[in-house]
Amino acid sequence: MDASTDKERDHKKLGKELDLFTFSELVGSGLPLWTPKGTILRDLLDDFVWEMRSRYGYEKVEIPHITKRELYEKSGHWDKFKEDLFRITTREGDEFALKPMNCPHHTQIYARKPWSYRELPQRYANTTMCYRDEQSGELNGLSRVRAFTQDDAHCFCRESQVKEEFMKIWNIVDEFYSTFGFKPKKIRLSFHDPKHPDKYLGDKNRWKIAEDILNSIAKGKDVETIDGAGEAAFYGPKLDFMAEDAHGRLWQVATIQLDMNMPERFDLTCINEKGEKERIVMIHAAIMGSIERFLSVLIEHLQGAFPLWLSPVQARVLSVSEKHTAYAHEVEKELKAAGIRADSDDANESLGKKIRNAKTEKIPYLLVVGDAEVEAKTVSVDSRDHGKLDSLSIGDFIARAHEEIKRRG
Repeated sequence: MDASTDKERDHKKLGKELDLFTFSELVGSGLPLWTPKGTILRDLLDDFVWEMRSRYGYEKVEIPHITKRELYEKSGHWDKFKEDLFRITTREGDEFALKPMNCPHHTQIYARKPWSYRELPQRYANTTMCYRDEQSGELNGLSRVRAFTQDDAHCFCRESQVKEEFMKIWNIVDEFYSTFGFKPKKIRLSFHDPKHPDKYLGDKNRWKIAEDILNSIAKGKDVETIDGAGEAAFYGPKLDFMAEDAHGRLWQVATIQLDMNMPERFDLTCINEKGEKERIVMIHAAIMGSIERFLSVLIEHLQGAFPLWLSPVQARVLSVSEKHTAYAHEVEKELKAAGIRADSDDANESLGKKIRNAKTEKIPYLLVVGDAEVEAKTVSVDSRDHGKLDSLSIGDFIARAHEEIKRRG
């Protein structure tokens, strides 16, 4: 890929051209601000992930953005992450931190009451922002930021339930990434580095059990695996999904982590069939990981040409001249009433200029209206992906668009 092509697909360039996000020196480096169009993208992606998670019994939870130091000391994050934390000291002298991750908070939701084994798994989903004090020289558009949004989920279950729960998450990952045309994935077995045991929590036996389970899951799926020794989280091993984009680049996207250490540190249990306390395990699962980073990959993968269901503006109505403006607004109003994100271009410009502007914005459908369309109550349809189509009634275009949106084509 030559340098000019790289520049054309750069998410920072496209993000500005498509008016998706911005940065402000007054707000700070690495702290993206999302425009209305960019926020539509974020919400639609999150809704898609939640739609799939809800099928598998996940429930939404919510947590604060700060926590006492003691929570992270108990989880082990304070020792491992203290240099990356934004810290807050209250007027009374208590030390808090902006959360760099969500799992310790979620343990406390599980710990609120005793659980019977019959009530497991407990599955919590939470899309929320996290904060890490990244060095300024490491910041890069949306790829590396100080405030990022995790589509996070944690499953609290028995060890015997781990494989089944992993496969549910794997199904979500497959459906999500195939929707965007990412090529077949490899799986990185991100295990601990036995030469540096000081980097990890817990004993060797617990790590071996967890890694053996992940090995077994990967073998059962018959996928190509990559050795990721040393890539484990400090509390447990993980399966990292590696996806190839349209430009042949390999990305680490979703991740599923098996954690036997945090349940130990927080004494998380269930009451088993014998009426005894049984230690549970915890599964961490992020489908997009960071919405910011995922969007940096997706923007470059699609070069900003989002599918219809995801496009912030799905259709733009273009009037040939000023005398067609009233009908253009009528069409726009009808599209919006049907749930299609539409706008119209009333600028005092030539039709050719309006079309060029809309194509620069990569809008999926342009609906041109002139004398013939006003007379017949139709629209002349120009598809970004399929070229010029036949003139359609407004109702027929809406039906076509709804079908395409439903397919997430």
